[in-house]
Amino acid sequence: MASSRTFYGWRVVSAAFVLAMFGWGFGFYGPPVFLHAVQRSHDWPLAVVSGAVTVHFLFGALVVANLPRLYRRLGVPAVTMAGAAALALGMLGWASAQTPWQLFAAALLSGSGWVAMGAAAVNAIIAPWFVRARPAALATAYNGASVGGILFAPLLAAGIARFGFPATAALFGAVMVIVVCWLAHRVFARSPEAMGQAPDGDAPGAPAPPVVAGARPLPGRQVWRDRGFLTLAAGMALGLFAQAGLLAHLFSLLVPTLGAETAGLAMGLATAAAIGGRTLVGWLMPAGADRRLVACASYGVQIAGSLVFVAAAGSSIPLLLLGVVLFGAGIGNATSLPPLIAQVEFAKEDVGRVVALAVAVGQATYAFAPLAFGLVRTAVTDGAAPQVFVAAATVQALAIAAFLLGRPCRTRRASPAGMPG
Repeated sequence: MASSRTFYGWRVVSAAFVLAMFGWGFGFYGPPVFLHAVQRSHDWPLAVVSGAVTVHFLFGALVVANLPRLYRRLGVPAVTMAGAAALALGMLGWASAQTPWQLFAAALLSGSGWVAMGAAAVNAIIAPWFVRARPAALATAYNGASVGGILFAPLLAAGIARFGFPATAALFGAVMVIVVCWLAHRVFARSPEAMGQAPDGDAPGAPAPPVVAGARPLPGRQVWRDRGFLTLAAGMALGLFAQAGLLAHLFSLLVPTLGAETAGLAMGLATAAAIGGRTLVGWLMPAGADRRLVACASYGVQIAGSLVFVAAAGSSIPLLLLGVVLFGAGIGNATSLPPLIAQVEFAKEDVGRVVALAVAVGQATYAFAPLAFGLVRTAVTDGAAPQVFVAAATVQALAIAAFLLGRPCRTRRASPAGMPG
């Protein structure tokens, strides 16, 4: 086995980490900052600007569903560079829009661009290089998403306040395009075969890891009739819906007790817990583990966090912080575990398409989560926190049920030892 120092796959992981940092930093964590900046610059109704954010995520879902087809036609490097350029132009469009229709046009650009740097894209980049070590590789690369949120959201806000939205968008967009194009040309354009290497750093010519036994291909629309895919997509979508909905409101729910500054630190604590939870699962999950059960356990920890929030009753600071840590610990796994489930349940040629479609379903679903949880808050007389936390726990319980419902399908399709590329 080649040493990790000579195996190029870990350099690909580092590059994918940077890609995820830009993709999520600007494409996922950026729109709330953009919304605030646009509201300050224009006297447009909140519903209009919020609608642009929803369009950003919904159109991105449509594009990500077609990523495998784009990769086959144009190649990963070209699609990645085009995505960075579209996101940069979209950011500049958000900053310079003078009419609502221009804002929505910018949302189409930014939404289509960031998904070429998001979850499905990172999985497609990592997959050729790793089979056995894919959980650790994906966990490491996906941690770039959390770092992107920690780094770029406050930098965007500070830059807009100091230099204005257009200048900030132009500067960050240009840096992103330069870095991503360099990575696409120098790193993502390479393949294990072209470099004379094998996945996981194995010696060239070594026996390939075993594939899934009995996993039948699912061409065309057959995937939409497969229980394994439907339960995987539903579990991912429900889990992300609960997370996006609660996180959109968590800061404002914490402020009355913690104060704005401490609440901001608590949100950072949630992100740190997400990195820790994703890293632990990625590096310590046994090779033969039932990955659906691991996902259920991760959501179970988050449900415990929601119940701790309820027990805090809006007054106990220690319980609120414990809830932040428990809920945060599962945030990253909601993105990284579904591709790993797909890896062991579907034929190799279907994994990329299954992941892209599951991500698309999830993104189209969680685009409406902040609105739905906002309606929960306004439906009660006191804007109450307990109802929000109970709603999150309930939706995540449904996600667990979806993952469990797919388990009989898993045992029919694959042997426990099987692991496809």
